[in-house]
Amino acid sequence: MKKNINTPGLLAVDFSNFPDLSTKRLILRCINRNDAAALLFLRSDPQVLAYLDKAPMETLEQAEVFIGNILENLQKNDAVFWVIALKENPGLMIGNICYWRIMKEHYRAEIGYMLQPASWNKGIMKEALQEVIRYGFQEMKLHSIEANINPDNVASQILLEKTGFIREGYFRENYYSEGKFTDSAIYSLLNK
Repeated sequence: MKKNINTPGLLAVDFSNFPDLSTKRLILRCINRNDAAALLFLRSDPQVLAYLDKAPMETLEQAEVFIGNILENLQKNDAVFWVIALKENPGLMIGNICYWRIMKEHYRAEIGYMLQPASWNKGIMKEALQEVIRYGFQEMKLHSIEANINPDNVASQILLEKTGFIREGYFRENYYSEGKFTDSAIYSLLNK
C-alpha cells in the first residue's frame, strides 16, 4: 500500500476567541446562562422534537446543565455551538446551530440545528446554515460536513439539498430512542 507523504495531520481548531458570526438578519453568538429558558423551550417543544428522537427537557436545571456541557466542549475545542438570534433582538435565542462532532483526524464535522416553530418558513435556518458552512470551510478548514437526520424530516432534507448537501447513506433502524428504532439519512457537503 502506497502512503501519502503529504498527510496534513489533525485539524487544528481553536474556539478560545468565540467566532461570533452575522448575516443580513441574524446574529450567531455564544450561548450563555441567560439562554436557559429559551433552550428549555426548544428542547421540550413537541414540534421541534418531532424528528430529533430525543427525550424532551423537563426543567430549567437540565437546560443549565446542557449549557454547561456546551461551554465545556467549546473550551476543549470539541464542538462549537451558536445561538441564532435576530439582529433586532440579539438577546433572544430563537434557535441554534452547531458543529457538535468534530472529527479532527478526518477534517470533518457533523452539523446540527433547531429553530422555534414561530421562525419556520422564513429562510432563517438557510441563512444561518450558509454562514456556518462558510465558516466551517474557510475558517475551520473542514474538508467535509455531515448531517445525520431522521428521513421523515422532509423540511430538513430540503434545507440540506438547497445548500448543496448530497444524501450519501441511509441506515435502517440504526437509532434507538424513546422505545423505538428509527432510520437515519446521512448527508454530506464537500469543500470544493
